[in-house]
Order: sequence, then C-alpha cells, then structure tokens
Amino acid sequence: MYKILLLLTLWAATTRAQGGPTAAAGPATPAPRQAPSDDGAIRQVLAQQVTAWNNADVTAFMQGYWQSDSLIFIGPKGPNYGWQPVLDHYKKVYPDKVAMGTLTFSNLVLKRLSGDYYFVIGAWHLTRTNGDLGGQFTLLFHKINGNWKIVVDHTS
Repeated sequence: MYKILLLLTLWAATTRAQGGPTAAAGPATPAPRQAPSDDGAIRQVLAQQVTAWNNADVTAFMQGYWQSDSLIFIGPKGPNYGWQPVLDHYKKVYPDKVAMGTLTFSNLVLKRLSGDYYFVIGAWHLTRTNGDLGGQFTLLFHKINGNWKIVVDHTS
C-alpha cells in the first residue's frame, strides 16, 4: 500500500512540475460536490471497457486509459509504465477470446478528489471456460482535454 501511495504522490508531483494545476495557499476547502455528468462519464468509460473486453478487443479496451508514457499500471507482477507496454502486456496475457472470457465490474465506488480527478475502487471478474479469475482494482481518473482517462491502475 505504501508503494501505491508513493507512486500516486510522485505522479501528482510530476504532473504539477509539468505545468499541471497547483493549489493556492490558504485554508483547505472541501472537494466540490460530485457532478452527475462526471460520475456518469466515468461509469461510461468503465462500461465501454467491459463491452470492448467482451468483444475480445483489447485495443478498444485500452481507450479508457491515458495514451501516454506516464500511464502507470500495477499488477501482481509489479508496475508497467506507458500505454503501449500495458497494451502489449494485456495482449500477451489474454491472447484470445477464450483467455479473455467475459468481464464484469462490481462494487464500484467513485470518489471525487478535485474538479479533474476521481478515485475509483471496484471488483473485476472474468468468467472463463478455462477457470474464472477475479480481484480488486483501484483507479485514478484524470480529466484530460475534456475526457476522463485512467492514469493509474492498481489491479490485483
């Protein structure tokens, strides 16, 4: 858990150093109330990922992720950095429809962190003829050019 928090902190610091938003000095203010349009947009990204996965289209599934070398995906074997390496990893581990099975997400909790960041937790399940798989995930979504993208994914 410490490593995840450290990675998120380093990622946020790097984003600020590259011209991202900075906080003004002064008393802390509560995060704005969830905007239904943002909550719905993030749920739509996740629904599109499920549809793409269940159509055995890994490239379409990856459209929910930030297409950047700064994307971080942390899985059971450690972190992968960058959109293309994450795509390549998915294609290697899930080479066909049989390996991919049918994906479902459940127990979704969305928490707005700021106007352009959301933290999402949930469970994933693959129903497969060669044995089901499942686990938990935590996602950091960032609104980039008006679109919600996953910038950090920890899946176990």
